[in-house]
Amino acid sequence: MNLTNFKFEKDSDGVVTLTWDMPGKPMNVLDAQLMDELDAIVDHVSKDETIKGVVLTSGKDAFCAGADLTMMEGAGKQFADAVKARGEEAAMKEFMDQAGRGSKVFRRIETCGKPWAAAVNGVALGGGFEITLACHYRVLADNAKTQVGLPEVKVGLFPGAGGTQRIPRLMATPDALQFLFKGDPWKPAKAKQMNLVHEVAPEGEIVAKAKAWIKGGGKAVAPWDEKNFKTPSGKIFSPMGMMIWPPANAIYRKETFDNYPAVKAILKCVYEGLQLPVDQALQVETRYFAQIMRSKEAAAMIRSLFLSMGELNKGARRPKGEPKTALKKIGVIGAGFMGAGIAYVTALAGADVVLIDRDQAAADKGKAHSDALISARVAKGRAKEADKTALLSRIKASADYNDLSGCDLVVEAVFEDRGVKAETTKKAQAVLGPDVVFASNTSTLPITSLASEAIKPENFIGIHFFSPVDKMLLVEIIMGEKTGDKALATALDFVRLIKKTPIVVNDTRGFYANRCVGRYIAEGHLMLMEGVPPAMIENVARMAGMPVGPLSLNDEVAIDLSWRVVQATKKDLGEQAVDPAQEELIRTMVVDQERFGRKNGKGFYDYPQGGKKKLWPGLTALVGKQLDPDTIDVAELKQRFLAVQAVEAARTIAEGVVTDPREADVGSILGFGFAPFTGGTISYIDFMGTKAFVELCDRLTAKYGDRFVPPPLLRDMAKTGQTFYGKFGGKAKAA
Repeated sequence: MNLTNFKFEKDSDGVVTLTWDMPGKPMNVLDAQLMDELDAIVDHVSKDETIKGVVLTSGKDAFCAGADLTMMEGAGKQFADAVKARGEEAAMKEFMDQAGRGSKVFRRIETCGKPWAAAVNGVALGGGFEITLACHYRVLADNAKTQVGLPEVKVGLFPGAGGTQRIPRLMATPDALQFLFKGDPWKPAKAKQMNLVHEVAPEGEIVAKAKAWIKGGGKAVAPWDEKNFKTPSGKIFSPMGMMIWPPANAIYRKETFDNYPAVKAILKCVYEGLQLPVDQALQVETRYFAQIMRSKEAAAMIRSLFLSMGELNKGARRPKGEPKTALKKIGVIGAGFMGAGIAYVTALAGADVVLIDRDQAAADKGKAHSDALISARVAKGRAKEADKTALLSRIKASADYNDLSGCDLVVEAVFEDRGVKAETTKKAQAVLGPDVVFASNTSTLPITSLASEAIKPENFIGIHFFSPVDKMLLVEIIMGEKTGDKALATALDFVRLIKKTPIVVNDTRGFYANRCVGRYIAEGHLMLMEGVPPAMIENVARMAGMPVGPLSLNDEVAIDLSWRVVQATKKDLGEQAVDPAQEELIRTMVVDQERFGRKNGKGFYDYPQGGKKKLWPGLTALVGKQLDPDTIDVAELKQRFLAVQAVEAARTIAEGVVTDPREADVGSILGFGFAPFTGGTISYIDFMGTKAFVELCDRLTAKYGDRFVPPPLLRDMAKTGQTFYGKFGGKAKAA
């Protein structure tokens, strides 16, 4: 055999060690060439009588990251092109063969008559885990880096190489569905507990353990191929089955609102597959997989949440020619909730942190936040006491600005006031000098105006974190008018160090994320003033794909902050910049009712101590009217929530605030939870079609007002059917 991706070694006992090590790639992936080689290996193994069995392992630090999703991104377009070229029947046959290739090869491993054992080190995800499920025995390395899972659902796909059939034949159906629906990876101990693997051993012993199983008479038959095999939860149509499937369907609808075709396909695959012999069940899985591969949701989610996000994480927007910065010591000024969070993620990444506040007590309180976060990880077994000690030793809490000396970057996260920030900048630069990059974690104040207080405005940049810092993946980097390449490169290197995803935007009021999410919250306010019942507003927003309703979100960010933003907007841009109905609602909530949100236990919701939050009963009386829910067009409400954010995103591109569609999409999903199944704000427009989106905006404008008016750029694109990714290429421009 002529193998490129595998090393084939047979020992004196006839056991083959098949080491998977793809040349030129940091991780093993599944692609067409690899499937060809596996096919040839199975042929050879099954025919060679001197071979007793095969141990499949990896020559890299990880086992396999899954399939090469770049092959799947354009599946729908490839199918459409094939239909035009060869007709629908021929195109469908080709597509089904392609979709089912992995499933067929893995089934050949399972039925070749020779025992296969997987010795797994590091991550085995997606198709990389599915190939181990086709092996007859699985040994996992007992260490922190090893985990197994089927995360395809997170990019709009589902396990299409046997995962939906083997998993529910290994463990109880409710557990199998949760595992498949969520896509979260499991550590070795849990995988063994749930019957997904047979053995957990020290990394240096996994190959020997796998070999020992083969030499000890390991059977080359999967459990489901045994004559008397019974599934863990019994038959579908049984008393137990009737306790599983109606609730499963209800949970699916509650969690997805039918927005995610891949999740629905999982439900169907498991339900239909468990009623069939495994070979027929795998065919059912392949049919659904081919369908999902051609869905616009899969195309959008793969592009944004895998390809684009990966490119941004690897530095797609980093200026070429700027040397990499060695960030070893970071200053954080302001030890409040945001500053303390920034200090924590920085120390967690291994850098030293100087955490400055107005006095030692305030600085110590900020460091205590890190103590609480790392202690919680230790309590859950996600970190060790030694990790906690090391992290806290890297944070120096201080009230002395002189301790900033030697910092490679400083991030200020002080109170959102120009005067306070100006004073902070001057005090820090008196110690640092002009050449150290200084960043502001502002969420509202223009970077250009803040940079005017810096000695060198070219070394001043915005680094906008989202709350809570330790959980939110997005960081918005804001370029002032004079911000230079050095500052941008340093900011991007910092974001990469702390393992966040960056987007780069140009300076404007509200930047990108806050402009869009502000529209979302405002739309909820306006619906409330129209008389739409509050519970309907919140529920329909979630039905549209948003993670929380606009009223709940406003409570989280604070209603009194919204009031300050409204007043500042009027002051800076004039009365016409604020919707009077929205202003009156917020004024009544904050000024008259003193309902500031979750922070004082009173907002659009009440927050009783020890109880669940509930919508404030006084909302209806405050508004003065409530429409009959049966007369309200739910589909239109959903369109309003998504369209008002998407059209604002289009404006940011038209204005040059966002220069790369990838950043608009990734930023909208990671930053404020814009319906992930759409691929983001710009993909929402592109997949709908610019012409159809402009028509939708015009209908909503006529009915609800100018906030839905599309920018001229979008109208021009609609005339020719041009898309944002077609026009701008989804490739970064030099900032």
